[in-house]
Amino acid sequence: MLARAKILLFGVISASLGAQALSGHINPYFLDVIIGIGINIILAVSLNLINGYTGQFSLGHAGFMAVGAYTSAAVSIFFGPHFLARLGGGGAAIALLFFIALLAGGTVAAVAGLLVGAPSLRLKGDYLAIVTLGFGEIIRVIFRNIPALGGALGLNGIPGYTNLFWVFAFAALTVYTVTAMVNSTYGKGFLAVHDNEVAAEAMGLNPTKYKLVAFLTGAFFAGIAGGLYGHFKFSIDPKGFDFIKSIEIVVMVILGGMGNTVGVIIAAVILTLLPEVLRPVADYRMIVYSLLLIVLMLTRPQGLFTPRKRALAERKTT
Repeated sequence: MLARAKILLFGVISASLGAQALSGHINPYFLDVIIGIGINIILAVSLNLINGYTGQFSLGHAGFMAVGAYTSAAVSIFFGPHFLARLGGGGAAIALLFFIALLAGGTVAAVAGLLVGAPSLRLKGDYLAIVTLGFGEIIRVIFRNIPALGGALGLNGIPGYTNLFWVFAFAALTVYTVTAMVNSTYGKGFLAVHDNEVAAEAMGLNPTKYKLVAFLTGAFFAGIAGGLYGHFKFSIDPKGFDFIKSIEIVVMVILGGMGNTVGVIIAAVILTLLPEVLRPVADYRMIVYSLLLIVLMLTRPQGLFTPRKRALAERKTT
């Protein structure tokens, strides 16, 4: 499994390099959609580690995305010009600056995850969902009231560093990291905590520790996704990271199948493309979109891409 994941990681990175070389010939609209697919894959796969593999229910992923977006944008805008001037500019300097900005966004998002997760991960189910939902709203209000970051008008003038290579390289890295974690000896603890916390604790595992590791990892990659998003859209607005955004990511995980990485990737692709496919019925597309989601939830509550055998096994255990 891990050997195949490594091959896939290097294959996707190599392919994204080739795709970036040809990106100048891609229609800007299609490029926007493709970039959106890559960012949503990062968000959905990272949330799947928390909600799917570890059995938590977080509604704060948009908040971590916002932290990463604002942090990486601030690094590029306020620190970037001095950094580039010192290194003499050029493509290599810009790439290094962008990498530093993304890491800063991911790290600060992970710290935010620690601050939220450490006191709240002893909670379960609806209580944890409420806490993470509150965190997402608090983050949005905080950024809306910081004048240096644009306040309610948002932060503009972000350099457009995001391209196909960066997006799909980090998407591949996210998939590889989550796959490596859950298939390692240590990672079996995530599955044990998901299946039965009491039994896992009786075996000597610390459920809170495993939850926190999953939470920090998911928050880190959500911050990376936020940085990629901000450097592609050139501007970010607190309203773009609201409760609805968190729900969109959760729906991708649920439709793909909780704890099913391949299914979550497919769901992220479909749910990114579906609003675009429904554009011909622009006045009704969100109604149609919502109805399709309701039908899928009713007919496939275990997830659209969960294998049949696994779905039957889960029904027996519940």
